[in-house]
Amino acid sequence: MLGRKQHSNPSRDDLIRQLKKTLDDADAIVLGAGAGMSTAAGFIYTGERFQRYFSDFSARYGFQDMYSGGFYPFPKPEEFWAYWSRYIYINRYMDAPSTLYRDTMELIRGKDYFILTTNVDHCFQKAGADKERLFYTQGDYGLFQCSEPCHQRTYDNADAVRKMVEAQGFVIAADGTLSLPKGIVLKTEVPTGLVPHCPRCGKPMTMNLRADDTFVQDAGWDIAAQRYRSFLDAHTAGKIVYLEIGVGFNTPGIIKYPFWQRVYQNEDAIYVCLNATDAAAPTEIKDRSICIDGDSASVVRALLDP
Repeated sequence: MLGRKQHSNPSRDDLIRQLKKTLDDADAIVLGAGAGMSTAAGFIYTGERFQRYFSDFSARYGFQDMYSGGFYPFPKPEEFWAYWSRYIYINRYMDAPSTLYRDTMELIRGKDYFILTTNVDHCFQKAGADKERLFYTQGDYGLFQCSEPCHQRTYDNADAVRKMVEAQGFVIAADGTLSLPKGIVLKTEVPTGLVPHCPRCGKPMTMNLRADDTFVQDAGWDIAAQRYRSFLDAHTAGKIVYLEIGVGFNTPGIIKYPFWQRVYQNEDAIYVCLNATDAAAPTEIKDRSICIDGDSASVVRALLDP
């Protein structure tokens, strides 16, 4: 790991102008996106959004945010899947409230790019990212896997999730949003027949999310990983921009630390960090870094301005 971080001093407007020119001049862009990017896009797990979809679960079980609910030891699988089907639907099958992902794709359109993301909400795909230039390393809310797992395969869960959400009383509109008919009280259980089980061994299915050594890296994951490695190998020199959006220190070994190292090793490379509160770079690459604190969505919009 490189040395101590240093914050930059130029004004925000100056940094945005500098970043715009840097992106214009880039030979290639490696975009690393973390949880902070989806937060900036409006995927908030607390407050009004949590209460809108989970007030009944909150009242019954006491947790106050979606993340905590994901760890709650529900007594029955029917309750577990009532919670998780809502969670998956609003964070995977509904669009993000803001245009940050679409704006970001517009920003890099026409460039030689590759996207590495720890997010599991499918936002880049919905924004038009080329699937052959995308590696979602931590999984996908839209996939089920065997909880054992008895085999290395994942399964699309769109139909199963929609059926579970509708069985609780929600109505799915043509635009994908959820509504609740007047007078309907939501159920906090799904019918037993909708609880998903592995088609091979019959054990419970679970989400394809990296949490422990049961995470399934299927053939699609392996192919995407190889494409990412090949892209990096083909871009070890030249004006390569390592653009990081919303990446924190929960899993810095996936995006942040490798980006620092690659910029350090390529004297023509530039490191860019957009983060709500901790946009910074190591001393060793400070003179080849652009770090902007604040709302990433507003920074990206400013970069698109003529």
